[in-house]
Amino acid sequence: MAGLHKHTIHKEHGHNGWNNAFKPALTIAPGESVDFETRDASGGQINVNSTAADVPKIDLTMVNPVTGPVYIDGAEPGDALKVTLLGFQPSGWGWTANIPGFGLLADQFPDPALHVWKYAPDGKTPAMFGPGGKVPIRPFTGTIGVAPAEPGLHSIIPPRRVGGNMDVRDISEGTELFLPIEVKGALFSVGDTHAAQGDGEVCGTAIESPIGVSLKFDLIKGANLKFPTYRTAGSVSKHIDGKGYEVTTGIGPDLMQGARAALSGMIELLAKKHGFKPVEAYMLCSVCADLKISSIVDVPNWVVSCYFPRQVLE
Repeated sequence: MAGLHKHTIHKEHGHNGWNNAFKPALTIAPGESVDFETRDASGGQINVNSTAADVPKIDLTMVNPVTGPVYIDGAEPGDALKVTLLGFQPSGWGWTANIPGFGLLADQFPDPALHVWKYAPDGKTPAMFGPGGKVPIRPFTGTIGVAPAEPGLHSIIPPRRVGGNMDVRDISEGTELFLPIEVKGALFSVGDTHAAQGDGEVCGTAIESPIGVSLKFDLIKGANLKFPTYRTAGSVSKHIDGKGYEVTTGIGPDLMQGARAALSGMIELLAKKHGFKPVEAYMLCSVCADLKISSIVDVPNWVVSCYFPRQVLE
């Protein structure tokens, strides 16, 4: 991607955690664009030759490294940073893991598991999984945000008001993201790029993949956003919904328990109907199934649905 835009930041210019005292790797003016290299979410601890035995060895203090920060001239607290996602350069490989103690059903899946993916960098060929799964590629940025006002080092794992590890599948090519700014210069960083993910990222990992990303930055003065907002460039599901969905539900007074029930139902369906091992179905749901709140008005019970795209298996 070098040469397409005015600036490039290599993956060596990165950090773990958020801290408004970090020295900027680059200073730009509003309206300029930057090409970012990224590392995978493990920070290089998982590679194409890794096995499930390597998963428990992951040092969680090293996960989700981000590239940056970028200082934007003129950015002040109360402004919004508009980030336009111009394009991606996928690497062609990635990984999905069940990490013990992590994920929506961590209590049901205590053992480590790992799938290493290979995919066509042009995105035209789906990534293959287990006994017949074919997952369409749609790159996006899992962690994207600016520094918080509170001093000190903060974990990069939870998302926060200024963005961060949001894992929003639709922050992809063409999307315009608006981030609340809390510190002078904004101090923007990006990483944790994914080749594909379902809404919910239910096992805790997507197709974690080092992917280059090109971004354009603009300032909106005095926007006073409470939380990030974004605007997509078009349909967000046409890459995966051509053959419809298998759908399971969870119904009850607790949305989290409803989500767990809907996901458990889908894992059972995939295991019985398509021959996946339960942990394989769990990881596959994480990269392509969507959790949705279908109803939240009919007191006292709410409906959560798990949508699994049939074209992955047909």
